Amino acid sequence: MVDKIKHIESEIIDQFLIDDNDRPWIIGFSGGKDSTMLLQLVWNALKKIDPLLRKHRRLYLVCNDTLVENPKIVDFIYRTLRNIEKAAVRDNINIVIETTTPKLEDTFWVNLIGRGYPAPNNIFRWCTERLKINPTTKRILEKIDENGEVIILLGTRSDESSNRAKSMKRHQLGNNRLRKHQLPNAFVYAPLQDLITEEVWQYLLAVPSPWNGNNRELVTLYRNASGGDCPLVIDTTTPSCGNSRFGCWVCTVVKKDSSMEALIDNGEDWMLPLLELRELLAESRDNLEWREQYRRTGEEAPGPYKPEIRAMFLEKLLAAQRQVQMTEPETELITNQELVAIQIIWYRDSIFNHQVSEIYNKVHNYNIMKADKIEGQKKKETEILSVICKKNPQHVHLINDLLNVQKTKILMKNKVGLSADIETQLERFLKKNNTSKELVNAD
Repeated sequence: MVDKIKHIESEIIDQFLIDDNDRPWIIGFSGGKDSTMLLQLVWNALKKIDPLLRKHRRLYLVCNDTLVENPKIVDFIYRTLRNIEKAAVRDNINIVIETTTPKLEDTFWVNLIGRGYPAPNNIFRWCTERLKINPTTKRILEKIDENGEVIILLGTRSDESSNRAKSMKRHQLGNNRLRKHQLPNAFVYAPLQDLITEEVWQYLLAVPSPWNGNNRELVTLYRNASGGDCPLVIDTTTPSCGNSRFGCWVCTVVKKDSSMEALIDNGEDWMLPLLELRELLAESRDNLEWREQYRRTGEEAPGPYKPEIRAMFLEKLLAAQRQVQMTEPETELITNQELVAIQIIWYRDSIFNHQVSEIYNKVHNYNIMKADKIEGQKKKETEILSVICKKNPQHVHLINDLLNVQKTKILMKNKVGLSADIETQLERFLKKNNTSKELVNAD
């Protein structure tokens, strides 16, 4: 094992110093065992290089946060990143730490609660690309634009699966250490590819972390969760996660989240509300009574969750967050920006009888928007509209819906597409009431 480590470090040094126009290194870091060993090996190898020679190649440590990672793991990873940042200054390792997150419109809750996407499964696995691949790919492409080419260092190993081994061999560039990546002008370097799992653990327990991290804490996390880690996913060939899950707590692709169950069994009782919500998500997908009869394309097939189901999930999520924060106050399951985005999407989907603010107030027993005053104003407005629309009372609902469409544009700080959205609402109203444009204009 000692000879293997010396050989890998020697190859890393050689690859770092090779004359290749100083292509930047992008080190994929997930906080799991493989990426931790990879970073330790690179770190210890660089310390053997003259500090002046280290500066000619830029290093980026890229970590992806899906925003629905297991909170226990999130806490460990961010503490590790802070330690790495401090130690890099001390050891004169010129490395930039970057965390990628999905775009607001791509987050898990905006899609599931906002758009009503059913919980993911192997057939409709809409989450991996949006939460993992796209954010990291965007960052890599930015580095390619800045530098022409990049080298991506990953902790992937051939023994992870036979398919992975075949993929790594297929993209190998002759006897070169690098292999092609599907992104243009990007190459992959996997120094750990010939190691087996037992050797990874042996190394981490024997070699101290150069950033004063605690590898035994990592071992304990694995033992308590009895699962594998989720590597940095940069393409569809990268294995998303270990068989028993050690990543997104909302994952319904697997039948059972044994890692979260194991953490709860080992004393992390505060995670029980997360497990209960995850189980409800898993069951909901095949409950046709909770789904629309038509897809967004108009095809007659199980479609998005019905409005009342989306509202129910939001209420349960906020309730779970409130319960968890009694023990873990720093844990955030959904952001305020996501709540705003969900409300905007509900307006676009003509969901006006469920309000995010009302659900939030219900869960927290807190009138965040001075509900009594607002309700009084609404009541007065409705009374005025009822008098004006006495001959056509259904127009009261139409006008309120159109006002909510306008409110959507105010939330978005622009009015792009307002006319089209108003037309859509009018068409829906006409179709529903089987009336005509002349009747709409009657008032």
